[in-house]
Amino acid sequence: MAKSENIVYCGTGRRKSSIARVRIVEGNGKITINGKDIDEFFGLETLKVIARQPLAVTNTSDKYDVICSVKGGGFTGQAGAIRHGIARALNEANSEFRPVLKSNGFLTRDSRMKERKKYGLKKARKAPQFSKR
Repeated sequence: MAKSENIVYCGTGRRKSSIARVRIVEGNGKITINGKDIDEFFGLETLKVIARQPLAVTNTSDKYDVICSVKGGGFTGQAGAIRHGIARALNEANSEFRPVLKSNGFLTRDSRMKERKKYGLKKARKAPQFSKR
């Protein structure tokens, strides 16, 4: 017996130093991150809301299952990377979602990164205390 394969849509999301590889499959709205459920992976409710935003805006919360692997960065960056990846995968699944996702800024990669430390300074911009004598 040949089993019917669901169509898989993929998207890569990035935020700060986090990278999320996201796949969406037709299902009932289950979100799995690194083999764990979203409620188990993220402790804060705000991070769960951030990750679910593209699904909520397009009214597809109960239409697709989301499977993603994320690495690098902290929890906030990972949530942003997952949001970006889900938005890209939804855009691939149905091009009619593009105007809604674009107007909410979910397809735009957040380019803000940590600034490198410069020599002669304590951090990227913090200088040692000035003394006249």
